[in-house]
Amino acid sequence: MSKGSALIVGVGPGLGLALAETFARDGNPVALFGRGAERLEGYASALTAEGHTARAYQADAADPEGLRAGLVRAADDLGAPELLVYNAAVLGPDTPTGTDPADFAHTLAVNVTGAVVAARTVLPLLSGGRGSLLFTGGGFALRPSPEYTSLSVGKVALRAYVQTLHAQQQGSGVHVTTVTVAGYIGGEDPRFAPASLAAAYLDLHHQPQDQWQAELLYT
Repeated sequence: MSKGSALIVGVGPGLGLALAETFARDGNPVALFGRGAERLEGYASALTAEGHTARAYQADAADPEGLRAGLVRAADDLGAPELLVYNAAVLGPDTPTGTDPADFAHTLAVNVTGAVVAARTVLPLLSGGRGSLLFTGGGFALRPSPEYTSLSVGKVALRAYVQTLHAQQQGSGVHVTTVTVAGYIGGEDPRFAPASLAAAYLDLHHQPQDQWQAELLYT
């Protein structure tokens, strides 16, 4: 039985690429979403050369209509999805009194609103009405930092959104979880190597329904 597609929003050289590689190697046709078209095409080409099905879709998570259209196009191209991973985020530092309101709004558009748009778009497209919606959270959701104010607010809001979506979808066959990554991705700790983290997302996707929870705290 063929697998549904995996839609990965926020593919860059770290966790996003590792997620695309992991799900492609598990047998899912993979759609890679990000802003850098040339880089995405390179990633997709490398996966295709390995014998996987992968396509690149340029999209800005802060553009609701563009993101929505890209997700629908990917489902048309690759088949109904069984998985969405929302991994997009703006990671720059700022402070409670030093953040520019326009920059703050843009950060929230990527870190939170894009996740809402992606979830609302993908839910009715899921293969057989079942699948996984996984979201990359962060330790700032639990311990906000005054040096990363916008990111902290965004991760708090994303965590709350995913928990409410998880509660709404209980019993529906849709697995909704945030992966709260309480560590530095790609640092010296091997637990936070992108490939190790991506394996945890894969495990979540294959997790038995009686083990589903709103959050995986990854420490």
